[in-house]
Amino acid sequence: MSDYAALRTTMVDTQVRPSDVTRYPIIAAMLAVPREVYVPQDRRDAAYVGDNVDLAPARVLLEARTLAKLLDGLDVQPDELVLDIGCGLGYSTALLARLAEAVVAVEEDEGFAAEAQRTLSAQGVDNAAVIAGPLAAGSSRHAPFDVVVIQGGVEVVPQAVIDQIREGGRIGAIFMQGALGVARIGYKAGGTITWRDMFNAAAPVLPGFAAAKGFTL
Repeated sequence: MSDYAALRTTMVDTQVRPSDVTRYPIIAAMLAVPREVYVPQDRRDAAYVGDNVDLAPARVLLEARTLAKLLDGLDVQPDELVLDIGCGLGYSTALLARLAEAVVAVEEDEGFAAEAQRTLSAQGVDNAAVIAGPLAAGSSRHAPFDVVVIQGGVEVVPQAVIDQIREGGRIGAIFMQGALGVARIGYKAGGTITWRDMFNAAAPVLPGFAAAKGFTL
């Protein structure tokens, strides 16, 4: 039986703190949330390795360093409403629920969505709801959001998602070019997003977030 609490502390001390993540609420959330319950049963021992954890084809739980740095850049406040796109089995949602007032998570794999909601409820996370639906559609009925976090790679961010960010709000995503990617934070002003490069990261491009392929002869 693995000592998951010790693995959690090691993860924070070796993957998160050395990556210039200094906001105490993020450190506290990562120490408190049991990452192993939000991965498939047969992958629990891989939950704390310093890498993305495969959940399904082209779907991963982002490595702790990447997710922590993304959250650090977004600086989620206790009075904010967050949209968590591609929540998988709910780990990112559980972290965000400790940082924000409320979280709406979207997951298009209905099995994942149902399991994420069950696990979050079992863990006492009562300020988050998981919605089954297309990731690229977001959740317009709960908009506008103060913060949007995309839990995977993107080539483009659909306008439908941008429209759900309130004026002055933020969005975090990993933009992929081939196998290489960069995490960016976007700030909405005047209805448009201004992106800022933050750090290198990589993740599979999520369904609905790939660029349209140009027609070539």
